[in-house]
Amino acid sequence: MSEIPEDLKYTKTHEWLRVMEDGHFEIGITEHAQDMMGDMVFVELPEVGSNVNAGEDCAVVESVKAASDVYAPVAGEVVEVNSELADAPETINQDPYHQGWMFRLRPGNQQDADKLLDAAGYEQAVAAES
Repeated sequence: MSEIPEDLKYTKTHEWLRVMEDGHFEIGITEHAQDMMGDMVFVELPEVGSNVNAGEDCAVVESVKAASDVYAPVAGEVVEVNSELADAPETINQDPYHQGWMFRLRPGNQQDADKLLDAAGYEQAVAAES
């Protein structure tokens, strides 16, 4: 099974969320998701300043196999995007939990992160898929 860092929160749709020191949430896709998709060739990120709702598609990742929507794990305002992914989408394959982060949100409600899966819950969700 892919690495599942303990310090992150997860969705059943394979997004991860990191609570940052400044209170913002950093978001990307899991190692499992990028494994299933294969080599990334294109990433479309949300616009800075846009508001997203929990569960809403707000970004797209495209691999040699398929294109997939990325869903916002929580509601909030996009405050930053990882613009380096435009020129190097393969960063998501190489380091999905750090350099491959996709966007950062100012959450509408800090407690929304508590509703997401922990590492054990995500591992169970992935196991249930196979």
